[in-house]
Amino acid sequence: MPQFSQSSKDKLATCHADLQTIFNYVIESFDCTVICGHRTEDAQNMAYKKGYSKVKYPNSKHNKFPSMAADVIPWPIEWDDHDRMRYFSGYVMGIAHTLKESGAIEHTLRWGGDWDMDTETSDTNFIDLPHFELI
Repeated sequence: MPQFSQSSKDKLATCHADLQTIFNYVIESFDCTVICGHRTEDAQNMAYKKGYSKVKYPNSKHNKFPSMAADVIPWPIEWDDHDRMRYFSGYVMGIAHTLKESGAIEHTLRWGGDWDMDTETSDTNFIDLPHFELI
């Protein structure tokens, strides 16, 4: 059974309880790693400067505490395997939907590959495949 590394656990601990619930369910059957939870001002502005984010501090959901966003990717990490990341996102979104319907979490989850949540990924001008956020 997959399990989070201590680093992933520490990053996930900076996130809202709903994100923790979602990804603790996901890790039970889909190996993944938490790249980022909460971001400091310096980290957010660096992510913006490098083009990993479209917003500067404090305008990202990563900048709240607890964080309303997490960057999570399938393990082992293969940044160029977009098909695998999309497959993973579908799994995560399905888990999140089931948890919300059952009352286990309060928020709806949005994925950075489908910002308008219409299930079409070709209409997104900024693709952030590891990004999941609560709305």
